[in-house]
Amino acid sequence: MSDRSQFDYIIVGGGSAACVVASELVGKGKARVLLLERGPAKANPIMHFPAGYMKFLAKDTYLAMHKTKPQPQLDGRGPIVPQGRVLGGGSTVNAMVYMRGQAADYDRWNAAITSPGANNDGAWSYSDLLPYFKAQEDNDHLGGEFHGVGGPLKISHLGHTSAMTRTYVKTLQGMGIPYNPDFNGAHQFGVGFMQHTIDWVTHRRCSAVDAFLRPVMDNPLLTIETGATVTGLGMEGDRVASVDYVQNGSRKSATAGKEVILAAGAYQTPKLLMLSGIGPEDELSRHGIKTRVALAGVGKNLQDHYECPVVATTKGSFGYYGQDRGWPMIKAGLQYMMFKTGPVSTTGVETCAFYDPEGNNDEPTIQMFCVPTVYLDRDVMGTDPGDGVTINSLLLRPKARGSVTLSSADPFADPIIDTQIFGHPDDLRVTMAGFRFARTVLAASPMRELIDKEIFPGVEVTSDEAIAAHCKRMVKTGYHPVGTCKMGHDEDTEAVLDATLKVRGTRGLRVVDASLMPAIVSGNTNAAVLAAAGKAADLILA
Repeated sequence: MSDRSQFDYIIVGGGSAACVVASELVGKGKARVLLLERGPAKANPIMHFPAGYMKFLAKDTYLAMHKTKPQPQLDGRGPIVPQGRVLGGGSTVNAMVYMRGQAADYDRWNAAITSPGANNDGAWSYSDLLPYFKAQEDNDHLGGEFHGVGGPLKISHLGHTSAMTRTYVKTLQGMGIPYNPDFNGAHQFGVGFMQHTIDWVTHRRCSAVDAFLRPVMDNPLLTIETGATVTGLGMEGDRVASVDYVQNGSRKSATAGKEVILAAGAYQTPKLLMLSGIGPEDELSRHGIKTRVALAGVGKNLQDHYECPVVATTKGSFGYYGQDRGWPMIKAGLQYMMFKTGPVSTTGVETCAFYDPEGNNDEPTIQMFCVPTVYLDRDVMGTDPGDGVTINSLLLRPKARGSVTLSSADPFADPIIDTQIFGHPDDLRVTMAGFRFARTVLAASPMRELIDKEIFPGVEVTSDEAIAAHCKRMVKTGYHPVGTCKMGHDEDTEAVLDATLKVRGTRGLRVVDASLMPAIVSGNTNAAVLAAAGKAADLILA
């Protein structure tokens, strides 16, 4: 950059949080903003279609596929954990589910940043965040106390549901789990159809770029640089004043007159802090990095959602097997292009249930998805894919805490991610209970009338030891890493951020992405990140 002082704010990362904050700083704050994203500016146009994300789900085209540290409690497995790498981040590549979580999740955030014995309110409770959810939302049919109308983020139900999806919803109601028409309303317990970030008029994805960034993209106050990998933060004393990055092989630097804002995600944000000398002293010295600010909690407190499957074949075609190739794909594509209906207008995962297998349904612990196809490949199951159903039980609030550390002082090297999946015995126990309940769903009417047989892990897997082995072998990420630069009160020695999201011990530096969460929310995390970023923007502008 020829003029190092041309920006008021520099935002590192271009995901959901970055899009919200950039929009607010430029639109309301009339500030000069530089946004740096290491991925490309646009994804393939097919990603705009609700079903399109499935074409890229297992590819590194728009995802950084992080390897993780082998886990002894998983018999040495180290599952891959992806992270969005494109402008818009996860909102550009995810399955578009809009799920806020439980009110108690945010009340726990508030408790985490309120000093013991203090009467002050940290202002991060659900009642504090609800206005941000509502202000952002333009819901296709919900309003009132819990939903917004007229905001930039389009929220709707899917344009198509399969016979298997509808059967699943009916089956669970027959098993005593009530129908819930709004998982983002008064309570979460129940079974129903999920809301998605899909425009109900165009039936296209509404990413954070579409909702928040695009309206200010032509504003001369905003500069967006893609293909830009940030290598370090420049400090003047305790103030973070500049950002170094590499773009197209060239080293560049930019200066922030007011603040540098980290929005690179739960893996990359702590990595960048540590590379810049902000973090645990022992970790920094291990890589020859001078400690500028000693913060023990940087990279700690990693949390994610984890899920385990049970798979059955069906007596007919009640879902989406084979719909992504040949004549069925052509027919579905034509239907979508002409009428905005049919299989292309669905994400393929249309319903879920929230419940607690131990009976505390005021705060469900499992989100159980119905995927109306055989979700796993032959190498895993030992049998060919076909018409079927996969029921995934996802653990909402794991007790184990993982970490992100440096593999080296090389800014282009991936960090070491220690997931600690099933690192707490309660996590495995609740997951196993969810797996057992998923089996009872397959055996209940009217679902059982559609089921041929369980093919994975197989009906012979019944003992605690065998089910535990299955869960350890098959557990995978829910794509929701959070918590590695958590907010906390002054007495919390591992709190990286204060209640205003400022990095402790520094000036001019904040974190606004999923890293800020003291505890993971009980739902798909994109909604929570968007609302938290809305509040973050107000804190910055204040």
